Amino acid sequence: MNNGYFHRVTQQTPSRFWINNPTRHEADLALAEGATGCTLNPSYTQKMLDHPEEGPYAHQVLDEVIRDVKDDVEAVAEFQRRMAAPICEKFMGIFEASSHQEGYVSIQGDPIREEDPNVIITEAHHNLKVSPNVCIKIPTTKSGLTAMRTLVPEGTVINATEIFAVQQGLDLGELYESLVPKGEKGPKLYYSHIAGIYDDALKAYADKHQVDISPDLIAQAGLAVSRKLYTMVKEAGYRMSFIGGGARGLHHFTELVGGDVNLTINWKGTAEDLVKLNPFVVSRIFNPVPHKVIDELMAKLPDFKRGYIVGGIHVDEYDEFAPVELFRSSFVKSWKRVTEIIKEKRNHS
Repeated sequence: MNNGYFHRVTQQTPSRFWINNPTRHEADLALAEGATGCTLNPSYTQKMLDHPEEGPYAHQVLDEVIRDVKDDVEAVAEFQRRMAAPICEKFMGIFEASSHQEGYVSIQGDPIREEDPNVIITEAHHNLKVSPNVCIKIPTTKSGLTAMRTLVPEGTVINATEIFAVQQGLDLGELYESLVPKGEKGPKLYYSHIAGIYDDALKAYADKHQVDISPDLIAQAGLAVSRKLYTMVKEAGYRMSFIGGGARGLHHFTELVGGDVNLTINWKGTAEDLVKLNPFVVSRIFNPVPHKVIDELMAKLPDFKRGYIVGGIHVDEYDEFAPVELFRSSFVKSWKRVTEIIKEKRNHS
């Protein structure tokens, strides 16, 4: 019996380990170590094309897509679906054994066109055909929330991502409760708070404006919002499950252990390191962030204040929120790169 770190986390706490953007081999490694779910984002295909081991397989799949799909926009999306299919298959055993409570693989569509809710809905319908355990990843922005108004009543399992502010999560919870009456069973809804990218955005602001603040404080910012949002969602009784994403260090996993949470991390640099380190399982999610830390973050970093306080940001501002823009920019860059590779391959065929 495997008694490694992630298995012990599952045995001793309600917390679960999810793997982010894995190769097929990394998915196998993660499953052996106790992973119960998987997240794929729009940069997944570009990363697989560039991966030293997975690259030849990814290019083979892409060549097949190019032969089958003549439209470049659709080819990028179809390539993502075909790359996701074997990952979904690997998690099907958990999905079936858990009566569809675990084993989900979330897929997020075209980040360039995600401001159009109709595009989100159409892509969701296509992505759901990949496998029964697909979870549709949708940004928690104005357009994403609009798309959810259609997809939730259809019974679509959703991973609401790109959440950085407490208010985003609360708006999402209110929306779901308005769409699924109390006493009725709706589709599973996950909400992903992206703590590490939030910290990156705050650090970028501090560097640009030469803010005198310790990196130690910024490293606690995303986790402070995660803890507050998790607590408020539980207190409000919103029927949705927390996902911690965007990890930039081991602390983005270990500091949230103990909660009823799913923590998604990369294999290289995070999950693999935790397996090797094999730390003690310690519940830390309810450890309070010192008031002094919160006060200084609030005073010196405007986007921390907007993200931390209730009502700090309005739904019309979500798309332009700096952490959202930073996160999305990496996806857009990757999606465009895959489009360029497709064009290059067509020109040389």
